[in-house]
This record gives sequence, C-alpha cells and structure tokens, in this order.
Amino acid sequence: MELLIKSVRIVDESKDFIGDLYIKDGVIKDFADKLDYNCRKIDGEGLTLMPSFIDLHVHFREPGFTHKEDLFSGGLAALKGGYTVVNLMGNTNPICSSMDIVEYVLNKAKELDLVNVHQTVSITKDFDGETLEHLDTLDSRVKFISDDGKGVTSNIVMYNAMIKAKEKGLTIITHAEDDDLTEIDYRISENIITIRDIYLSKVTGGKLHLAHVSTIEAIDEIRRAKKEGVNVTCEVTPHHIALYDNDYRVNPPIRTAKDRDAIIEGIIDGTVDTIATDHAPHTKEDKEKGAPGLSGIETSFSVTYTNLVKSGKIDLMKLSKLMSANAGRIMEVKKGRIEKGYIADLVLIDLNKEITIDSNTFLSKGKNTPFDGMNFYGEVIMTLKDGETKYVNKEYKN
Repeated sequence: MELLIKSVRIVDESKDFIGDLYIKDGVIKDFADKLDYNCRKIDGEGLTLMPSFIDLHVHFREPGFTHKEDLFSGGLAALKGGYTVVNLMGNTNPICSSMDIVEYVLNKAKELDLVNVHQTVSITKDFDGETLEHLDTLDSRVKFISDDGKGVTSNIVMYNAMIKAKEKGLTIITHAEDDDLTEIDYRISENIITIRDIYLSKVTGGKLHLAHVSTIEAIDEIRRAKKEGVNVTCEVTPHHIALYDNDYRVNPPIRTAKDRDAIIEGIIDGTVDTIATDHAPHTKEDKEKGAPGLSGIETSFSVTYTNLVKSGKIDLMKLSKLMSANAGRIMEVKKGRIEKGYIADLVLIDLNKEITIDSNTFLSKGKNTPFDGMNFYGEVIMTLKDGETKYVNKEYKN
C-alpha cells in the first residue's frame, strides 16, 4: 500500500516545514519539499502532519470493568485523539499480576487491530503491597510494572521491587501516594513517595518513571535528580497543565496556580519528559459517588496545544517531543518521529480549528471531563497506524 500526503506542514521533535510525505508498506519512505509518486494522494494544504501520539498512562478497564471502558471503545477513543500506542495500567479485575491477563489483553488488542497496546503488570501481586514473586514469571513483552491507583507504601518492598526490576530490565511506574498521609495532606503524600522513590532509584540503579506529577516540590526533586544523573523520567497530565484551584475529582488532585506554573516550567526546561493522559473513564453513577479520574484521551491534544503552544510557552516541535518522541523512547518503540524507516504512525491535524468540547460525542464510554463546554484549538482530522487510515473526522472531506 502506498500513500502520498501533499503540501502539508510536517512537524516532529526536530523539524517543521511544508512539504510532502510518502508512505509504502506501512513505513515512512520519503519526505521532502516536493515529491511525485503514482499512488493515492491526500491534500494536506492548511493542515499539519505529526507523529501520532503515544500515551504512557491509560486505563481501558478490561478485564472486569468493561461497563466503564473496554479495549474496543478505548481504542476508538485513542484513535480519535490521535494516539496509536497506549500503555494500559493494571488495576483491572482481576488485577494484572500474571502473564495470563497480559496475553488476554494483547491477543484481544491484536484481534481488534485498532491501536498498539502494552499491558503494565502490578508491582505487588494483586496490589497486596507485599508480594513480588509473580515478577519472576514475566517475559519480554512486559516493559513496565506499576501499582497505579494505589501506590506501594512499604520502603523495603519498593527497594526489593527496584532490585528485581533492574535485573529483569523493567521500568517501575510510580503512583506517588502514601495512603496513610493522603487524608492528612495529599501534597505531603505525593511528595514523600516521590522523594523516596527517586532515592531508591539512585541507590539501586533501577529505572523509575513518575506518573502524573502534580506538585512544585515533586518537579523540583525530579529536576535535581536528573542533574545528578538518576535514571528517572516523568509525565504530567493535560488536566494538571490546564487547570488549577479546581475541585474536579482526580487523583492526584488539581493543584494551585503555583503548582501548575511549576509543571509548565518543568516542560519548558526539559524536566518533564512526556505528557500522559491518565485516561480514567467512569460511569456517571460512579463519578457521582466520588470516583477519581477523567476521560482524557480524546481531548489531550487540543488542551495541551492551546495551553502550551497557542499561548506561546513552547513551540509545536517541543509538544511533539512531549507527546510522541520521548514516550516512544521510554517505551522503546520505533515510533514517535518522522524519519525514513520509521513506522508510519501519523496524525493529521487542523491547528486553526476552534472546537467546543462535548462529552456526548466522546467515543469513550466515559463521558467524565472537566472540559465539557470549554473551547480549545486543534482538531484531529485523521489518524494513521502502519500507514493505514484508522480514523477520519466525519467533517473532513478530501
């Protein structure tokens, strides 16, 4: 299969120019100012072509909570948001503590053929906070382990987990929360575990990725650790970039304006490696009962583009690095950049289009969002995976 995208603005972490891009057999074969191939063509004039987005932190709820989301609805939502690679958290039912569940998820995702899926396995068996023996059974298909949604409070358990993760070449994704402290002060709860896990990564040499960083203190600690050469990366969410002093229920909570500004400064100076959605769909009933989380994978680009690029804080190449290239490097996949020989996972975007968020139009089962009714710029027009069109905006005509 061949495809030529013409007269489009081509942007990734290292380039920004108007030109053409040629895809053959699912791979980027050529790009230049002007190309001429006898194949299907797409007119990209006025649009922007970027590497599709890679999300290191997603909840698709399968198995066990498919009334909230499943691999099919989550995959459709991801494609609508411009994503072709997602890393699923393990807080399903049963909790993902075995290769049996990994195989179930990967096989079903392959059968659906929507997005590329990686399944994270729990650090402790069934989130019991203690048991690590199941990690010995994991094979090379598993890259990340995390007790996301709960967090590991025991110092010795996390120390041993980092030793084991290093032996197996795994990255620990930390949900920085100490349940005992959360009810007292959620800021202390996040900061104390952030400091602990960075230190344990430093002394063990284990790879650490800090999820949904939300405080000024945590950003400062990560910045300091990186200067010291600690093997640490981190992510922030679109909602922590866009919102402050807001009581919409998420975990960690929306912080203050100073925290939001610190996150943006961390993005500008390179402390923050990637933007991850923490897509956490819930039913209306569960949300009304206080379930934390939002359905964010369909709104991620427009929220971040408007708040970071449209506002002049960073350029589009930097945003591509945050949403694609760095995440691709952390996941060790040959995606996230526009280079010859790279897999043709791409997203076509209308940056000038102003949209109003309407949760009723979400393809996700979860309609829970604090952005409902708000206006942002940047709309995904088309998403390609392996050079194949997987999503087309219904208003787009070519």
